[in-house]
Amino acid sequence: MNQLLKQYYDSDMKLSKIIQQICRAGLLFLVSLASALASPVRVACVGDSITWGAGISNRQYNSYPAQLAVRLGTNWDVRNFGVSGTTLLRQGDRPYVRQAAYTRALAFKPDVVVIDFGANDSKHPGDGSLDADKAINNWQYKTNFVHDYEEMIAAFRQANPRARIFICLPTPDYPGRWGINDKTIRVDMIPMIRQAAKESDVVVIDLYTALSGKAGLFPDTVHPDATGARLMAVTVCRVLIEHAAPVDAK
Repeated sequence: MNQLLKQYYDSDMKLSKIIQQICRAGLLFLVSLASALASPVRVACVGDSITWGAGISNRQYNSYPAQLAVRLGTNWDVRNFGVSGTTLLRQGDRPYVRQAAYTRALAFKPDVVVIDFGANDSKHPGDGSLDADKAINNWQYKTNFVHDYEEMIAAFRQANPRARIFICLPTPDYPGRWGINDKTIRVDMIPMIRQAAKESDVVVIDLYTALSGKAGLFPDTVHPDATGARLMAVTVCRVLIEHAAPVDAK
């Protein structure tokens, strides 16, 4: 009788272990499936020609958003919404908010927004930069710069209330061209960007420092080449991983 009970007990224990193993395997499968089905983090790179990748060979692969996508990996869906010649300023000669790319960026409902404007906003004639004599005067509207930045931030938050928003200090110019002026960006604009970031509670990405002292990476003195775009991608990637990455992407 005792022998029969022992055999029954042993069989029951083996069955219990088998069931536990099956349950564990099933749980691991469900976790893996959930991870595979999880939506990637949607990243909108918003900006002017520097975001778009002007002057960069094979920009679809070498622009900073394209290089950022490679660095972040498959858990991130990075899209380039840059438009050449655009301004953050609503009274500028080509406001970004009037472009189709802006509408598409909002419709994307990004989880992460990286905004990089300033070059075209800084334009004004007679500033000492190259080819500036007949430049458009966008910087005459500088008193609206902080307000317009905060309006754009608010629009992306309305599109996705959970969005993490990052605004960039513009890349430097050496010394600039077409009215785009490094001194204007460094002395006047950067403090305004920091003010907008503080008032809107967003994180600043310092591209100015990251590319300072690297004039050789700016063939036309304004737009970075592919190597410069790589440094931008590295800088942006580091900040996104720190502040906006999902747990399994860190």
